Amino acid sequence: MNDHHAEAEPRFRIRARHTDTTVTVYQAYRPQIGGPAARTGRFPADWKRDRMTWIKPSFLWMMYRCGWGTKEGQETVLAVEIRRDGFEWALRNACLSHHVPALHGDQASWRRRLREAPARVQWDPERDLHHTPLPYRSLQLGLAGPAAARYADEWITGIEDVTPLAAEIHALVRTGELERATVLLPKERPYPVADEVLAHLRA
Repeated sequence: MNDHHAEAEPRFRIRARHTDTTVTVYQAYRPQIGGPAARTGRFPADWKRDRMTWIKPSFLWMMYRCGWGTKEGQETVLAVEIRRDGFEWALRNACLSHHVPALHGDQASWRRRLREAPARVQWDPERDLHHTPLPYRSLQLGLAGPAAARYADEWITGIEDVTPLAAEIHALVRTGELERATVLLPKERPYPVADEVLAHLRA
């Protein structure tokens, strides 16, 4: 990604692999969860649906978070293809995970909205192949309660174990072969979403 592209990139924009009906998000789990999920296309029974689960459309942000699949408990990296209508339902019903007075009013109103929302959004600096922060942000979407249940039971259309891809790209980065590493990255492009869907989520 060249500097010109980075400068031109809006600060808050969702970039993702997507089709007309689906969007790909990434998660990393211990092998006991990730392995069965990739084999069956469903999360196994011991996947905790009462816990908040964070999904990330950015492959490189996921690599930064899980250390290319080397961090304990995050050794299996999954590409989860989900329905776009589910993803956008979560965005519409999400609350920003930090207080912005212009959007939320006072702290108490924001806390109440955060407590009641089935989803929350964080925008963190996107990362390059060296995990260096970039000047624009990457979406993280946290799903709780009804949103986590819908994600697991209704939205998923496929789960792929992309740990080998993570390892292959990581090896190229370590040997300085950045062009070859870049070619292997999932092709993420701006995700088309109406302004009103993100209006309450731009910090």
